[in-house]
Amino acid sequence: MISVLLSDVNYLCLLHRMYGNPLNKLKREDVFLFIYVIVKMIPAKLLFCPQLLCVVEGMYSLSSDRCTATTPDVKGTALVKMEDVKYKSQKALKELEKHRQNLFEILKNSNATLIRGRAGIGYMCNYCSAQFPDPADLKIHTLETHDGEYHLGFAQRRGISEYIPKLDITGLRCKLCNKSIDSLESFKKHLIDDHKIHIHTNINNHIIPFKFNGDVLQCCICLALFEKFKILIGHMHSHYSNYVCNICFAGFVNRSALSRHSHNHKTGVFTCKYCEKGFNSLTKKVSHVRNAHTGKFYRCGYCNEVFKDYRLKEVHLTEAHGVPNPTVKCRACDKEFASKKAMKAHINYTHLMEKRRSCDYCDKQFYGSSGLKRHMLKHTGEKKFQCGVCLKSYGRKTTLREHMRIHNNDRRFKCDYCGQAFVQKCSWKAHIRSKHQDLVK
Repeated sequence: MISVLLSDVNYLCLLHRMYGNPLNKLKREDVFLFIYVIVKMIPAKLLFCPQLLCVVEGMYSLSSDRCTATTPDVKGTALVKMEDVKYKSQKALKELEKHRQNLFEILKNSNATLIRGRAGIGYMCNYCSAQFPDPADLKIHTLETHDGEYHLGFAQRRGISEYIPKLDITGLRCKLCNKSIDSLESFKKHLIDDHKIHIHTNINNHIIPFKFNGDVLQCCICLALFEKFKILIGHMHSHYSNYVCNICFAGFVNRSALSRHSHNHKTGVFTCKYCEKGFNSLTKKVSHVRNAHTGKFYRCGYCNEVFKDYRLKEVHLTEAHGVPNPTVKCRACDKEFASKKAMKAHINYTHLMEKRRSCDYCDKQFYGSSGLKRHMLKHTGEKKFQCGVCLKSYGRKTTLREHMRIHNNDRRFKCDYCGQAFVQKCSWKAHIRSKHQDLVK
């Protein structure tokens, strides 16, 4: 136990030497944990950088026989009593250890595998830098290459506030009795009841399960479909609501996710430091800074080409590397769409025939605002799009665009029977009906 803690602490020591005090970057509960570990559990002579001990005790004015460094009290800064630090750090350490013990038993006694995430060219291995476009290949790689590695891998150093292991439970099977089990919760119950293996049940569940079935991304709990793994991860918070927003009551797996979400509710005047433009929410300001000034770059995992826009990267992956665009399929007609939003619009319009917009002048209803706006031109008679050649006006921009073909002699609709060409499609159809009706089947 001490060796594991010492490794984590010396990792902070290295950061202290390279970048200064690393504790400023940590969550409060993680600071409590490291204070307790450094001051009470590890001898100073074993520390890679003993000066970090002085920094820790100086930050919080803690009394200790190891170091005499202190810092003056700053107005508004709460001094932490060692007893409080000890209690909170013990609690955080105990809870984190329970989570890790549960994960150890699950990985040891099943064929479930950890997923680090998805980026670059595919799903990332939790223990090495390997990536696989198909999660099934990642599962095979993990079971064959990292058999017996039951730790958190890349996430080993994260505290309880960041703890969120992603577990592939596709084809979940118990190694002890070879029994196939459908869900993670059922498997934990199976270990307790059938094999008498101790699983901590008095803690919130931070382990998120996933099942993969070909190209379909589906929630293994409610069977909802998603076009991207990142969106599916966000959805899983609704099933593991360990922390709940007290404003909108949205649930989240861990405290860090809730903290990031809380920025959406911060209102006021948030000014951009680059152009002094004001925003009414912190989220909008951050989005503006990223898109307009600093930029968030997306790197191709195949050729390292960099893109400022995520959609441009998606197009590049398809055109340059043959990566298929992620799609979602309509359950009613099997039609595929590039996004879940487009699929929902299709379902509401085509299958549910949902019409939420009503005309104030007549009884007609429309699905969206664009359809209602086009219809309203019949009542208002507004014609704001004027031809620059003949000064004729039209109510819709598309109608003006079609009219401009007359001036440009753009006869794009050609008759296959006699070769006569037309500016408008309606003229072409009328010609077919009147001149070639006997030839049309």
